[in-house]
Amino acid sequence: MRRLCALAFALAAFDPGVLAAPLMATRQKQILVLYSTRRDAQIAVVGERELPQILDRGLDARLDYYSEYIDRARLPEPEYRAALRDFLFLKYRDVTFDAIVAMSDISLDFLAQNREDLFVGTPVVFFTSGRTERPFANSTGFRSPTDYVATLMLAARLQPGLAHVFVVSGAGVDDRTVGVAVRAQLRAYESKFGIEYLSGLTTSELDTRLAHLPAKSMVYYTVVDKDGAGHVFHPLEYLDHVTAVSSAPVYTWVDSGLDHGVVGGSVKVQKAQVEELGTLALRVLRGESADAIPIVTRDLNVAQVDWRQLKRWGINETLLPEGTEVRFREATVWDRYQDYILAVAFIVVAETALVVTLLVQRRRRRQAEQQLRGSEAQLRSSYERIRDLGARLLTAQETERARIARELHDDISQQVALLAIDLELLQRPAVPHVKDLSAAALTRTESIARSVHDLSHRLHPARLRLVGLVNALDALRRELARPGLDITFTHENVPQELSPDLTLCVYRVVQEALQNAVKYSGARRVAVSMRSGPGGLTLSIADDGAGFEVNGAWGQGLGLISMRERLEAIGGTFHILSTPGAGTRIDIAVPLDAASPAVV
Repeated sequence: MRRLCALAFALAAFDPGVLAAPLMATRQKQILVLYSTRRDAQIAVVGERELPQILDRGLDARLDYYSEYIDRARLPEPEYRAALRDFLFLKYRDVTFDAIVAMSDISLDFLAQNREDLFVGTPVVFFTSGRTERPFANSTGFRSPTDYVATLMLAARLQPGLAHVFVVSGAGVDDRTVGVAVRAQLRAYESKFGIEYLSGLTTSELDTRLAHLPAKSMVYYTVVDKDGAGHVFHPLEYLDHVTAVSSAPVYTWVDSGLDHGVVGGSVKVQKAQVEELGTLALRVLRGESADAIPIVTRDLNVAQVDWRQLKRWGINETLLPEGTEVRFREATVWDRYQDYILAVAFIVVAETALVVTLLVQRRRRRQAEQQLRGSEAQLRSSYERIRDLGARLLTAQETERARIARELHDDISQQVALLAIDLELLQRPAVPHVKDLSAAALTRTESIARSVHDLSHRLHPARLRLVGLVNALDALRRELARPGLDITFTHENVPQELSPDLTLCVYRVVQEALQNAVKYSGARRVAVSMRSGPGGLTLSIADDGAGFEVNGAWGQGLGLISMRERLEAIGGTFHILSTPGAGTRIDIAVPLDAASPAVV
């Protein structure tokens, strides 16, 4: 490790740029924030609480944070401006700031006048309520004009019939500045509401006016740093006094007035102002050019009301505009004991549900017992039917074995015996008519082969594997066709390659259906149609024969039962429609496992 460090320093000695870049990336950032308020002003309290945290998170705590406060009341004095400039120069002459944040237009104006003497070339991030352009190069910020009218409109909505508006402002420099701005914005509404400006009054004079306001009035508090008697106050402490003595609801334009007895207003959210400045400052501190960041306009105003003051003045909460933020809502019994109420309700509901469940189970048990007793006869009947079906299956099996035995004995065995005699005669010397005997033996051999082939085919149609389902069914059609009976077979989009189980099942079902039609229906026409689609393979076998009673036919033979069971074994369905004298139709549907793209 020591060797690696030594090597690094050696390389740095030859090329200082090797270590310069990492050091620049990790060095502490220096930032200065300029306020134009007292240290205990709300914007300063919020700024000093939020801004360092925003910058620390964005810079991984690599930040040296400084803040200074301009006395805006004394700023017009040349001596104070000179003293402030000298103070900042001496205090920060050894500090190179990476950015300066101007919290207000006053701070920005001070920087515009003294930047070249104090902070040459340092990027400036500012907030302004009125400017639309950059005050100087290497600066950026955002604009948010103060909207004093919105609070008046909110009050008019919450107090239908509002007729009198009393605007309270103080005698200080900042008080007068805000008062002028408020008067300019409200001038268009003076004829509608009868606006009166209580500006620069002594506290006792203001108390007298506010204590005896006429009906349908509101008080609009702007700011009071100093009253008409020259007494200096904290604006929020003075607001506490105003809301205590006022005989009408009090409103304001900045969110710091909330929780000081005001009903509310369309208030500027000072935390949003600080967060926006912090975001811009981070961009500059990370190396982005301030001049490249556009100056945008942000709306910092949010309609907010104090729930307690709504109740105090009897203001209906339903009058609030949509989106209004209601603050300081007192917790109800539900809010305080929600968990306990829910727990008790859950226990009651659970116990009720348990009782209901037991009652339902008792009723269901009784119904099940009744159904069980009522179904015993059906079970016995089903048992008898199953036993009868089993007997018939055994009988059909024995019959089939007897038929095969007869065919083997009466046909194949006899022909084999005769063939043996012919072959024995051919072995004798000087047998006459050798040629005729050889021809007869050959003919008999061919007959035996055909008989064995036909018997084997009836037991299992081997040509299914060779020619496929479509060709096998077409051959079956030709085999069963008779004079006076027309059997047609049509097919559409049927895959060439189907699973052996599906192929055999469909073939056997069609074979059974056609044999029944030939033997019993007396039909003149039988139509077989097969097609393949997204749902699988579908078949229909229809004849114009005599028809039959379907319900009665199920218990008379094995043909219908075997067809249905074959199809159910591979997931298919089987439906038969028939009426005596109206022919028969059998519909079959079989799902396809995986069909080849080729079709026939």
